[in-house]
Order: sequence, then structure tokens, then C-alpha cells
Amino acid sequence: MGQETSTTVLWRPTGPEELELVRQSGWRAWPPRLPEQPIFYPVLNEEYAIKIARDWNVPHSGVGYVTRFRVESEFLRRYPVQQAGGRTILELWVPAEELDEFNTHIVGQIEVTHEFRPSSEAPAR
Repeated sequence: MGQETSTTVLWRPTGPEELELVRQSGWRAWPPRLPEQPIFYPVLNEEYAIKIARDWNVPHSGVGYVTRFRVESEFLRRYPVQQAGGRTILELWVPAEELDEFNTHIVGQIEVTHEFRPSSEAPAR
């Protein structure tokens, strides 16, 4: 019997450009950060990811997505949980130069769980 790898579920709010790069990876990896993005911020709860996707990504990109993925729990121990506001506003701060290594510890695929568009449009199907 193989030993089960313990994983932690993370969420990431994202816009269409980043999501397209994730799709191109086969839903297996996050793309490199841009020069003005020194840190990759996955979040620890879905509600916080929904709020960012809806309230920030939609106005900035016209659409916001929430993604869910799993990472080996043992690997994540190197990233202390950061409280970025209220009690449930919890993030991990992964330095951009460590993102390739972070990606190798993703278990399974990155999946889209929610899609938000401006309220004047009909919901996407």
C-alpha cells in the first residue's frame, strides 16, 4: 500500500488572462508572476476568494474566476498563514521565484469553481 499524501485545499481568485495560462498548462500549474507581482497569493477559504473575484477581478477584467486546487500539506509548511485583514482573510505568500517549485507540489488539477461577470449581463453558462 502506498502512503497517502496529505493535501491542503487552496483557492485563487483570478482573471481571464491568468486562467488562460493555467488552461495552457493542462490545468496543472500557475504561470510565472509578472515583474510587478513579486508574490503569488493563494487563499485559504472560498468565501474570501469569491469576494476578490467578484469585487476586484470583475471590475478590472470584466470577469472573475475562483479556482480550487490541492497542494501537498508538508510542502506548504514553509509558508506561514498571513492574516490580511479580518479573521477569515487568510493567504499564503509564495515568493515569485518559488512558484515553479510550488507548482510541482500541486496534486491533481486546478479547477474553476465560480465565474462572475458584471451584474448587467446574464450569468455565464
